[in-house]
Amino acid sequence: MYYTIFKTWLCDMIFVGDKQGISKLHLLNGKGNENFRISEDWIENRSCFEDQIRQVEEYLKGNRKTFNMKLNPEGSEFQKKVWRELCKIPYGETAKYKEIAALIGNSNASRAVGAANGKNPIPIIIPCHRVVGSDGKLTGYAFGLGIKQKLISLEKGDFERVDTI
Repeated sequence: MYYTIFKTWLCDMIFVGDKQGISKLHLLNGKGNENFRISEDWIENRSCFEDQIRQVEEYLKGNRKTFNMKLNPEGSEFQKKVWRELCKIPYGETAKYKEIAALIGNSNASRAVGAANGKNPIPIIIPCHRVVGSDGKLTGYAFGLGIKQKLISLEKGDFERVDTI
């Protein structure tokens, strides 16, 4: 398994993956999975992630709407089903937890969808930030609602709002 740490205007980030694909993207903003640790078994290798870093940088400049990278997130089959559905939410749009639950075949699974959303190991690329509460308000984001708001504002082209949050 390889990893690299890189800087963005949003925060420092860590990519983790191997030839099977990206397994993690961790945002180093002091929030999120506090148990995240760089394993002593992982090898630091920035060259393995140059294309992925470029894509994230383009996205954060507002110049990329979709990602083209191989993903290999670890999770249950239910979680993977939710994450696949999240990838279908168009750039600049949001969906409600209940809508995602219905799309995966169980309209009563809103809370389970929320739990899967919270376990997303590849945020931004798997756009869990695009999921909002039933009233349209921002709810839960492992890396803080401020980051979620910045990502949503970025995608809506509201750069003033991105700079003030």
